[in-house]
Amino acid sequence: MQRQTQLQHWLCEQYPNRPFELTFAAADADYRRYFRATFADGTTVICMDAPPEKMRESVLNYLKIRDLFSHLNVPTVLAKNLDDGFIVLNDLGDTQYLKAMQMHPNDLAAHKALLLEAIDALIELQKSSQPNTLPEYDHEKLLAEVNLFPDWFVAKELNKEFNFKQRQLWQEGIADLLPVIEAQPKVYVHRDFIVRNLMLTRDRVGVLDFQDALYGAITYDLVSLLRDAFIEWDEEFVLDLVVRYWEKARAADLPVPVEFDVFYRWFEFTGVQRHLKVAGIFARLWHRDGKDKYRPEIPRFLNYLRRTTRRYQELAPIYALLLELVGDEELQTGYTF
Repeated sequence: MQRQTQLQHWLCEQYPNRPFELTFAAADADYRRYFRATFADGTTVICMDAPPEKMRESVLNYLKIRDLFSHLNVPTVLAKNLDDGFIVLNDLGDTQYLKAMQMHPNDLAAHKALLLEAIDALIELQKSSQPNTLPEYDHEKLLAEVNLFPDWFVAKELNKEFNFKQRQLWQEGIADLLPVIEAQPKVYVHRDFIVRNLMLTRDRVGVLDFQDALYGAITYDLVSLLRDAFIEWDEEFVLDLVVRYWEKARAADLPVPVEFDVFYRWFEFTGVQRHLKVAGIFARLWHRDGKDKYRPEIPRFLNYLRRTTRRYQELAPIYALLLELVGDEELQTGYTF
């Protein structure tokens, strides 16, 4: 409440003689929160609350990348107070793509239309990519992310440790996984290009939560979009949209391979890296930070992992490891182990 009161006082200074009501709007997985200020005339702004002792670097990244991505429909900065960690942004509304899809869960034609709009925005983002602008999504970063799986999901969620054989399977699988990702052409990578971070607006799709962007594998954001934590589509639906992206990317002269099979293999391998990472992150959010919102979705990523790793000989060690850890039955989301 102290932070909210401090934010309210600062906003009064920014908007003198304009009474407003401040209400909670959203919270990220980190320490960032958002409030909506609604003025007497019905207009609104979004207020980011990012405690500077925890979030200063992230906020600076947010401002830098917002400018870099300004050709997309990203929030406009209306006022900022970096010392206290407050930023005022224009309001892109409260209809996430996820919310719109969940309101009509069986309308796959509507889902597809929204996802194609998101793919168009992704193409625009990738077309603007320039080297040496964002940090590289390099081997060290990719490896640190996949290691969240043994460090947090296996050790904390399953309360297990790899035995010698399992450690060998893990190392062999990761050694074959990461080079396929690292060898892909590099573009700007949002890193959390998911339907919770895309907004349905009157104009084009709104894009949020881009402060962790890097320069990395061209398939990464497409995987994030189509293999989501909170909503899932069957593989035929996803495959069709991967084809649509690939066709659009080729038409836009983005560096995708001529053979779709090669591109789809890239997509699948990148997905395995991301799914391992997310399972670890969701476990860490619960066991370290006490945030249980994401924990029930871990089984979805385990299902993604098993379906993909059993299709490729190079990923057979990871598949074998998953069978030992969680078995071969499809898991239902909404509960954990």
